[in-house]
Amino acid sequence: MGFSDADFTNGGSDYLIDSIIAWGDESALRKRIQEHFDAGADHVCFKAVGPDNNTDMRIIERLAPKR
Repeated sequence: MGFSDADFTNGGSDYLIDSIIAWGDESALRKRIQEHFDAGADHVCFKAVGPDNNTDMRIIERLAPKR
């Protein structure tokens, strides 16, 4: 993905963080998940973390594909 050593210093560069962590509103998160499927993934794993740094199941339920 084109990371340099500098991307891993001081907690990670903005480029590194934006490349490996999806963040934003529901629309932004759905877009990032869809990008994985568009690139050929048949599974996408994610963990939704709330402001208290705990797993937020409400977000997972909203973003998980419907069966």
